Amino acid sequence: MPKALRIYNTLSRTLEDFTPLHANLVGMYVCGPTVYSYLHLGNCRTFSSFDMIFRYLKYAGYKVRYVRNITDAGHLEGDLDEGDDKFAKRAKIEQLEPMEIVQKYTQYFHDVMRDFNCLPPSIEPTATGHIIEQIEMTKELLSHGWAYEVEGTIYFDVEKYSKENNYGILSNRNLNDLLDGTRTLSGQEDKRGRLDFALWIKAKPEHLMQWQSPWGMGFPGWHIECSAMSKKYLGAQFDIHGGGMDLISTHHTNEIAQNCACNGVAPVRYWMHTNMLTVNGVRMSKSAGNGFLPDELFSGSHPLLEKGYSPMSVRFFMMQSHYRSTLDFSNEALQAAEKGYARLMTAIRLIDTLKTEGDSNDMVVALRSKCEAAMSEDFNTPIAIAHLFEGVTFINNVNDGRERISPQDKINLKQLYQDFVFDVFGLKEEAVIHNNKMDGVMQILLDQRAEAKARKDFETSDRLRDKLLNLGITIQDGKDGATYSL
Repeated sequence: MPKALRIYNTLSRTLEDFTPLHANLVGMYVCGPTVYSYLHLGNCRTFSSFDMIFRYLKYAGYKVRYVRNITDAGHLEGDLDEGDDKFAKRAKIEQLEPMEIVQKYTQYFHDVMRDFNCLPPSIEPTATGHIIEQIEMTKELLSHGWAYEVEGTIYFDVEKYSKENNYGILSNRNLNDLLDGTRTLSGQEDKRGRLDFALWIKAKPEHLMQWQSPWGMGFPGWHIECSAMSKKYLGAQFDIHGGGMDLISTHHTNEIAQNCACNGVAPVRYWMHTNMLTVNGVRMSKSAGNGFLPDELFSGSHPLLEKGYSPMSVRFFMMQSHYRSTLDFSNEALQAAEKGYARLMTAIRLIDTLKTEGDSNDMVVALRSKCEAAMSEDFNTPIAIAHLFEGVTFINNVNDGRERISPQDKINLKQLYQDFVFDVFGLKEEAVIHNNKMDGVMQILLDQRAEAKARKDFETSDRLRDKLLNLGITIQDGKDGATYSL
């Protein structure tokens, strides 16, 4: 097993040694998408990050139960139980049944996850599939006096809970600060306190999604679903809960309150959150006009994009930033990542062609140790990638005859890149179509470049190489001549 893992815990705001509740077993819950619309890139960053975390935990020898839910009911437009139901509103706009909306956007979500090569979670429960569990948890909270009913709607009593518990423990804010940050909302006069939130909401007759409950027809509040499903599949207490940082102040804060009140124990040992996205230094949002969808990023169809970027180039770009760091999208950064990804893949392909000679040394063993050390320090992917590029330099030097590699080191080196590049970072070779005409054209260019080098016209030689690189074509010089890769 690699070096002992340390994780930044949002709850304590410190790096902590990771000790799972049960030896070698990890329970991890990540808040999944609300499938009423197309997936946005912030979601993609979060799910790709936790896919990497899932993969590294498995590499480290843990058996992981990864639960990621689908929110397909009960999410109102505002986080404070105000506004229209997101699914009902979208269903009316598209003139579809709500579950047609759910099916459409769940399928889109799964398609995008496949594009980014994210592994499916161990369990992917839906809110509509766990109405009974949410009702039972609501009944439990009522029976212990942590909730109250107002004409068929059940509210969690935050101020009562706060008398015995720290409601703002995750966001590190006290109750008075939280109260000052809220406003009185129309239609919520029945709530005892401004911070109280709905566990179950009474449905109007025309509401499209509603279920029978002890309090009449209604639908679950947004926060109760994750508490009910995480408890069912991971227990009253589990190891890791993840999501975007935007969930800290409301959704995850309310999850903790519900679980502590219902189960008498803090639900999660390590809270993990990904940071936000920016575009050219400005926070990504629809209102700013800089929010683009994964499809627009892949095709380059958004006005802010100079070209399209492949899913693996984007995933590599995401892994170059720590999951807790702000990730800034720009054409320059994406193009640099695209070139870096191509260089990495070219080096990996070269490993099989390397000639072996000499005795083994500690270089490859040390490289693996450095990658493991980086990943064991709160999944520090940018540091691990920097170490992998040290290996790329070594591979190119061996290929050019400047360094030697033993047969066993070659085997170990190939396994190292398999483990980290493909198995942990989740990258893969993207399909490239080669044909004889392309090879013929490239051979003409390579011959022209070789002639320029022979007459010491290095300016022309370098200009040809750089122009091809800008097109995504990498030239690799070797003892037996130059080769190219896309």
